[in-house]
Amino acid sequence: MRRRSIIGTSLAVVTAMSLTACGGDDGGEGSKTVRVTLVNHVWTENIKKALPEFEKQTGLKVEVTQLGEDQLSDQYNVKLNAGSTDLDVMMYRPLQEGKQFGKNKYLADLSERVKSDSAFEFGDFQAGPVQATTYEDKVVGLPIITEQEVLYYRKDLLTKSGFTAPPKSLDELKTQAAKVEADNPGVAGFVARTGKAAAVTQFSSFLFSFGGDFVDSNGKATVNTEQAKQAYAFYGGLLRDHGPENISTDMSWSEAMAIFTQGKAAFYTEANSLYKNATDPTKSKVVDTVGFAAFPAGPAGSKPYNIPSWALGMNDSSENKDNAWKFIQWAAGKEQALAQQTAGVPGARTSVWANPASTATLPKDLAEANTVSTANGVGHDRPLVVKVAEAREIVGQPIVDAITGKDAASSADAANAAFQKFLDDEAK
Repeated sequence: MRRRSIIGTSLAVVTAMSLTACGGDDGGEGSKTVRVTLVNHVWTENIKKALPEFEKQTGLKVEVTQLGEDQLSDQYNVKLNAGSTDLDVMMYRPLQEGKQFGKNKYLADLSERVKSDSAFEFGDFQAGPVQATTYEDKVVGLPIITEQEVLYYRKDLLTKSGFTAPPKSLDELKTQAAKVEADNPGVAGFVARTGKAAAVTQFSSFLFSFGGDFVDSNGKATVNTEQAKQAYAFYGGLLRDHGPENISTDMSWSEAMAIFTQGKAAFYTEANSLYKNATDPTKSKVVDTVGFAAFPAGPAGSKPYNIPSWALGMNDSSENKDNAWKFIQWAAGKEQALAQQTAGVPGARTSVWANPASTATLPKDLAEANTVSTANGVGHDRPLVVKVAEAREIVGQPIVDAITGKDAASSADAANAAFQKFLDDEAK
């Protein structure tokens, strides 16, 4: 069957906000009303403010339904599964729903539109995020919000231990973490996520930088390659040997961030999108001493993730595709991308990142770190599968085992076998 259930949750009560009246327009082919479903996000608030400009330029009306993430999933679950035509443009999470939406043919193929529209400059989008919005060589979405992994660190502690610059490599990270820890009793050398599923996304940059990945080009599980085993052992060992005392194995970003911002750790690898937690005086005790650096290089170089957390796609069942494309053209275009990034919402366009205005509000060292991350970034931070949560549990087990001192290599072998079975079952 073409239509399949997406999330399997019940439909929540949905509150739709119409920014403009439909005026009797039924939303069919050639309709002047474009129906857009967006998630609650700063990006959405910014785009709503700019809508009058788009409507004046095009003569179109935009009807926006704005929802929380759970409500959004519920709405898609019902409408896309039923083949509804009353949804034209949809904001979705490529790394969560992308594979499933592509497999179920919920997303229209935009390949010809992006390639034939020279003014849109599709080649301006960074390769990493585009990888995540492409399904079976078809462009099915345009990345609009991105994030990258960077290194958070304490400038004062590095100076005290005689280091003049943050680590450029993972080996240097281990060396500096050990020295700073020894020089500052009660302060951990390193902190990061430790939860089986939660840690997978941040561990991914270690995996890539060691030369590994979750699957190979043929879609086969590769979490037990020599590179992957080394990455698991390194990440787990760094936390086991230089992490907080009595470290738990269920920390998500909020727990790890709290340890860092309360001055209890020297280094922390995390998404750059969370940086304000460390620079906000109401949340952080290290505001005056926090620094940011590019993700340290492993044997394969510095390869942090550079992912699209949100993208715009077109409902394949829409009867208003030409006008839906006009909205996507505008909302994902260079002008809006620059406006969004200048307002603090990072995008995926190379030209925007090259414009100093787009990063002027960021700490200077964070802007520099982001430049490295976007240049070398990998477009996923978890396995690209339909059942993402289940996959993360499988490939995350060796992380926990490595932290607790178990044999990371044996755990990786077991995880690889389980993950391959998972992939085989999902392919049926």
